[in-house]
Amino acid sequence: MLCAAASAAAAAAAGPRLRPPSCQSTRVGHRRSPPRALRRANRRAAVSAPAVSDTTAGAGTDAAESSAESDTLMMGSLIPETLREMEMDEEFKVAAARLKSEGQAALTREERARRRRALSGLDVPSFDRFVADQGARPLVREPTAILQVNIGLYCNQACSHCHVESSPLKTAEVMSAEVAQRLVQLLDAPVSGGGGGIKTLDITGGAPELMEQFRPLVLAARARGVDVIDRCNLTVMYEPGQEDLPAFLAANGVKVVASLPCYSEANTDAQRGRGVFQRSIRALQDLNAVGYGVEGTGLELDLMYNPGGAFLPPAQENLETAYRSELGDTYGISFSRLFTLTNMPIKRFADFLHREGKTEEYMKLLVDNFNPAAADGVMCRDLVSVSWDGRLYDCDFNQQLDMPMPAGGGGGGGAGGSGPRGLTVFDIASLDELTGRSLAVDNHCFGCTAGSGSSCSGATA
Repeated sequence: MLCAAASAAAAAAAGPRLRPPSCQSTRVGHRRSPPRALRRANRRAAVSAPAVSDTTAGAGTDAAESSAESDTLMMGSLIPETLREMEMDEEFKVAAARLKSEGQAALTREERARRRRALSGLDVPSFDRFVADQGARPLVREPTAILQVNIGLYCNQACSHCHVESSPLKTAEVMSAEVAQRLVQLLDAPVSGGGGGIKTLDITGGAPELMEQFRPLVLAARARGVDVIDRCNLTVMYEPGQEDLPAFLAANGVKVVASLPCYSEANTDAQRGRGVFQRSIRALQDLNAVGYGVEGTGLELDLMYNPGGAFLPPAQENLETAYRSELGDTYGISFSRLFTLTNMPIKRFADFLHREGKTEEYMKLLVDNFNPAAADGVMCRDLVSVSWDGRLYDCDFNQQLDMPMPAGGGGGGGAGGSGPRGLTVFDIASLDELTGRSLAVDNHCFGCTAGSGSSCSGATA
């Protein structure tokens, strides 16, 4: 069974406007650009923590550790292949030249203007006004339950859909020990009103495991009883120095959310780079070997799907059934859940839409499928996003568009932010101070409120 066929059926079940197939081989972007001398950012803490429960280590850990080094040698680092693809991509070379000459802020403004022009042609008002007109709840922050931290943009891949534009060239954008320590202090900060405080530390990147602060943050959060999510690209497990990564994650009861945009090799590699699929399959098998995704171990392994083109994801539950069948029957892989994520019309995907002349078509698709229930459930209500340099945002997408929480006030709707810097982790004594602020929104937010909704934890409605 092909991904396209399975997701076409799922899309039909979801409704007529959630149209085309999901795991298709549509080329959605580009690889990246010329290499420089690279350093491996992962020089981890030499601290070993005890398992947080009797089940977290999982059967098979010793066997996985004994074969991990030979697996790494067999697979090899993905970085040289990624850099080769980046060097060959003409679209990236053009984008890199524009970035150098015009600057990121100018390119982000241009991208936003394109979305605005597309919506103007459709006679659609601003996002906050549109939401109010549709009767959704006011866009206001609730008590923070999830602290999502982007600890660096360095990555061994350069995926065509990546909204943070990570790659092996992003060696400077890495979280410092000072910022990481401040995050731990915020985890310890008292909570007013008897609330539960931060329940989840959600660590992302780049490839977060390659960052120096990854393991210290995991250990600190678990020591405080805070759940940890590792947003893993899977191929990172075969980078030098990551031989013990599955065992480390299992020993500390870390939940793994892994990117796998298709169960077809051709479609996955078209979106994420040559050789990614085979490494991803082996990584999932290695995670299963230490108990991840296996019933009764308590070790959660969730997969993340995003479409391969300018269409919405099909119904999450329908596509999950297809994934279970294909991955289980073909590769013997088990997992906990499948999450679907809508491609946001920003960064690399926005560039693709512009090149293909599909910006207005895609924005119309998002607006036509607006769901008030999805607007009520947007993740930014109880999530705080922190960038590698310590700035605070309402979500990871705002972070990439440089829309920080405004310093000094209750915030405001619209495009958000108050100057180039905005609020940082060093400006607040507690995340409680953010409750009640208006969320910073803009026209990209239609991506989170279309169809069944979209968030870092999948559908929201």
